[in-house]
Amino acid sequence: MALLKGADEKSRKTLRFRFPSAPLFQITPNIYGRCAKMSEILALAIDNLMSPIVLSFALGLAASLARSDLTFPEAAAKAISLYLLFAIGFKGGVSVADHGVDVTLGLSLLAGVVLSATLPFVAFMLLRLLSGMDRLNAAAVAGHYGSISIVTFVAATSVLEGRGISSEGYMVAVAAAMEAPAILSALWLVTRGEKGGRMDSQLWREILLNGSIVLLVGAFFIGWITGKEGLEEIDSFIVAPFKGVLCLFLLDMGLVAGRGMRRGRKALGPGSLAFGIFMPIIGSIFGLVAALALGLSTGGALLLMTLSASASYIAVPAAMRVALPEANPSIYLTLSLGVTFPFNLTIGIPLYLTVAQAMTGG
Repeated sequence: MALLKGADEKSRKTLRFRFPSAPLFQITPNIYGRCAKMSEILALAIDNLMSPIVLSFALGLAASLARSDLTFPEAAAKAISLYLLFAIGFKGGVSVADHGVDVTLGLSLLAGVVLSATLPFVAFMLLRLLSGMDRLNAAAVAGHYGSISIVTFVAATSVLEGRGISSEGYMVAVAAAMEAPAILSALWLVTRGEKGGRMDSQLWREILLNGSIVLLVGAFFIGWITGKEGLEEIDSFIVAPFKGVLCLFLLDMGLVAGRGMRRGRKALGPGSLAFGIFMPIIGSIFGLVAALALGLSTGGALLLMTLSASASYIAVPAAMRVALPEANPSIYLTLSLGVTFPFNLTIGIPLYLTVAQAMTGG
């Protein structure tokens, strides 16, 4: 009877009515346990939705869909992007300097590359199954879902910081490693079909010298070399203002996402939209398996799940314009930025954190 403590008489009668053949002491803990877990996920999702970061994105999205004349200066958006990439890379390098280089770091980088190269094949098959999209556009979309969204990664780190959960600092290096392999996988998928993607020097330059990758990796090495002493020198620049700048960036992302949704809604059917929600969940499972195999902490598991669940809307679109100019940008930008990005920001990250905590005991 101790197991029934906390369940009132009405609840016990309801459970007995719904499950007449099962022992009540087996039913009650399971029902209450599942309800408690769902309540925890819901509470975390509400907390994330009510954060200034997500609400800033919602403001931009609502303004764009309402056709407001609110705009964000292109030069300011570019400057904010550079700031965020530098701050993320620098802090990640400092964390690695504290942690030191070891086998786990090398294996994590390898896992990131394998995930980035593998997930486009999963995305390609799922998209073709759900929507029947042609091979060229399906491959272009798939490349986005093997690569990563650095802003989604930043949002996940903000959630961890808000909850006081630590993570492996070198995950920012894993994020950088996951940018390019997905592009090569997407091009391989296309070249197996009738239409060929271009693997020329311009594309290689776009992949390897993409500005976001260069800045992220460069700042990472600066942070690694200078360590905590270097961080103390510029702490007031890259730590205190970070979340406020991120709010402005997500305001702009909301405006961009809204415009993409307006342009791309005619090109996408229900199957494609369903893919934009199912694929990040599938990707997060791959990330979780890799995190458990690597023995990452709860925070590290969340970050790897988030990286695997996110979709690029900066590096890969730039590469696709060069490699697959025939692909429709309205399709891959709307799915990555208009569907998957909001899903991860509002529902995905809280869900991934709850699962990571359950699986790692964090």
